[in-house]
Amino acid sequence: MTETFEARYAAIASRDRRHDGRFFTAVRSTGIYCRPSCPARTPYPENVTFFTTAPAAQAAGFRACKRCRPEAAPGSADWDVRADLVARALRLVNDGAVDEGGVAALARRLAVSERHLHRVMVAEVGVGPLALARMRRAQTARLLLEATELPVTSVAFAAGYASIRQFNDSIREAFGAAPTDLRRGRRAAADGTGEVVLRLTHRLPLDHAPLMAFLGLRAVPGVEEFDGTTYRRALRLPHGAGVVTVTPHPGEGHVTARLRLADLRDLTPAVQRTRRLFDLDADPEAVSGALSRDPLLAPLVQRRPGLRVPGHVDGFELAVRAVLGQQVTVKGARTLAGRLVERLGKPMDAPSGAVTHLFPTAESVAEADLSGLGLTTGRMDTLRAVASAVAAGVVVLDPGADREQTRRALLSLKGIGPWTADYVAMRALGDPDAFPAADLGLRQALERLGSPMDARSLTLRAEAWRPWRAYAALHLWSSLADETPGAGLR
Repeated sequence: MTETFEARYAAIASRDRRHDGRFFTAVRSTGIYCRPSCPARTPYPENVTFFTTAPAAQAAGFRACKRCRPEAAPGSADWDVRADLVARALRLVNDGAVDEGGVAALARRLAVSERHLHRVMVAEVGVGPLALARMRRAQTARLLLEATELPVTSVAFAAGYASIRQFNDSIREAFGAAPTDLRRGRRAAADGTGEVVLRLTHRLPLDHAPLMAFLGLRAVPGVEEFDGTTYRRALRLPHGAGVVTVTPHPGEGHVTARLRLADLRDLTPAVQRTRRLFDLDADPEAVSGALSRDPLLAPLVQRRPGLRVPGHVDGFELAVRAVLGQQVTVKGARTLAGRLVERLGKPMDAPSGAVTHLFPTAESVAEADLSGLGLTTGRMDTLRAVASAVAAGVVVLDPGADREQTRRALLSLKGIGPWTADYVAMRALGDPDAFPAADLGLRQALERLGSPMDARSLTLRAEAWRPWRAYAALHLWSSLADETPGAGLR
């Protein structure tokens, strides 16, 4: 951990990339803030102030470094571990909640007053939700300036600014340059296909092969496509539909995301959902360090040091697929999901390759006749129960959800047991500590490792794996998949 000034200064002196996104270095003599790995000369300690977020540094009057671009660093996994008010608020702000409904709507969603929300966020993050949203808006504008040929005025309004003057002032404040200057120094580029092409950074290492294989094996016809190298899927977004195509670059610290969006205002949520899908904000060093202390897991971690937990872009879709996957094979669950999409999915206005449909909404599944899809009566009842609960807001399946409350709500539904609830928490809610202790695959993995355990014994052993039990589960599942990559998890 790098919580003391001395530890953080040592990290920037060694330009340690592992800490990018966990804290930011502001230099009072230059008025600039950087990543810990910035290649610029290490500042004198008396000139340094550390911040936990980029918006906090900006609010204190510092501008983003043009060399290391700290605002584009991977997010801190520390907030993903936490399930409290501040962590939930941060996840919702990053997903565009303030842009959609303002701070008042965010506070109502979290069941607190605006004043209380502002106070607790300033205390822990250094700025309130509005300042965080403004920084996110500036980042979106910069991405559009660098990755599209849109006129500057169109970029301003697509990023959510009310006026050109506000847009110019915000960009100058955040990046120390005019919008036209950022466009001249672009790093990304549009390629004439109408797609926004971005480099999404992550911490190394990233074990991309099992992650891509996992998604590829479960690709639902019409919604997803995998050609062995590149993964593509449909996105349901606040202002319309989109398609993201992701290509990994092993060892380079980023993946390429090609986004085709019906409305460019959806750029921020599209990026955030893609990051969650590929677990790009994970801290593999922290995970490996914690899990390697257990001699049972140490060889598995050494074999796959950058293993990620596959997330998802749509909590309801993930819950439906979890129900369809109960007591059937991966192939069987994929077939059932494809039938559901064919019957209830919405055709896309602009298909991309084999991606032709959006996954059905909770409302459409709750009201539909599900007979003839190959489902048992009990499975159909469970799907309707989940869909009705999500449509009514009784079950909330996004990263800002109260994890414990969501788990209790899921378990109250007919046909939803602990395995399904924990699986949904792991992938839809992004809980790095979710752990389906009763899973048969985990017990099979333990038997192969020569340490058979029942669910109770495994639960006790797994206490030492907190707060990374989801990654421990992935390592155990992946140990079953050496011959068939990606096949260890339903």
